Amino acid sequence: MYDKEIRELKEKVLEANLELYKSNLVFFTFGNVSGVNRQRNLVAIKPSGVDYKKLSLKNMVIVNLDGKILTSGLNPSSDTKTHLVLYNSFSEIGGVAHTHSRFATILAQALNSASCLGTTHADYFYGEIPCTQIISDEAIEKDYEHETGILIKNTFSERNIDYKEMKACLVASHGPFTWGKDPAEAVFISKVLEEVSLQNFYTRLINPQKKSMKKTLIDRHYFRKHGKNAYYGQK
Repeated sequence: MYDKEIRELKEKVLEANLELYKSNLVFFTFGNVSGVNRQRNLVAIKPSGVDYKKLSLKNMVIVNLDGKILTSGLNPSSDTKTHLVLYNSFSEIGGVAHTHSRFATILAQALNSASCLGTTHADYFYGEIPCTQIISDEAIEKDYEHETGILIKNTFSERNIDYKEMKACLVASHGPFTWGKDPAEAVFISKVLEEVSLQNFYTRLINPQKKSMKKTLIDRHYFRKHGKNAYYGQK
């Protein structure tokens, strides 16, 4: 279990969780980051209810993609089942982050998606960042954390959203989940999401009628960074 591959996975997940804390996207014991080893079908994730200042390599928890806990001692994050649904549904992601960051959570609590109002948004998110429907009582009673993941999955499926172009979702009345190729990118997307959510909040405050910017501008900004013929940055 504690071979080089798993140690490296735990190191990446620990570093990502600490970065989440340093970036002021979480406080107390809120939030969590996980990472997956696809070859081994194993996930490393923050332990439940442990203060970020007390996190260490030793207390990162390992589970398999079916949810079986493979390390002794601490329980994994209470959101583990949500992470597992995302890994099992979105086959190319390698890391998931969940925060209760202020402005992204405000939008989620207001049941608002984050409209693509400017180029800052379009540089990283292709269009509107979706907010789910409110989770049903039946889903809450059935298996709340698992059903939260299903809610995200169904939101993307029903609205025909590509999880590779939209690496974030606002869960209604709850908060944001983000993902990426690894835990570090999942945290990076959480940072960008919070900034975009702040901009969305204040733009709507100044101009409540502001609509999403035109698609040609969204396309130019998103695909110059992420498209097949991307030209932003250095090769």
